[in-house]
Amino acid sequence: MGLVNKLKEQAAVAGAAAKDAVEKGQERVDDAQAKRHADAVLHDLGLQVLLERTGRGSVETAGVIDAKLADLAAYEAEHGPLG
Repeated sequence: MGLVNKLKEQAAVAGAAAKDAVEKGQERVDDAQAKRHADAVLHDLGLQVLLERTGRGSVETAGVIDAKLADLAAYEAEHGPLG
């Protein structure tokens, strides 16, 4: 029975290591997706500021800028400062 218990123990350790690796991998995927989203928001924000500063914005431009800034503030609260 000692061998069976040892094998069960090794399987449990291997299972825990595999679960940890999956969790770390998922964290990296989530971080990459959040970074891509922040990059897209920054791009959109830049476009809206350009439109506003060059007089080509619409009545919604200021609201869109405020929404993008709020989105970036939420990103920074969760992931730390940009840049």
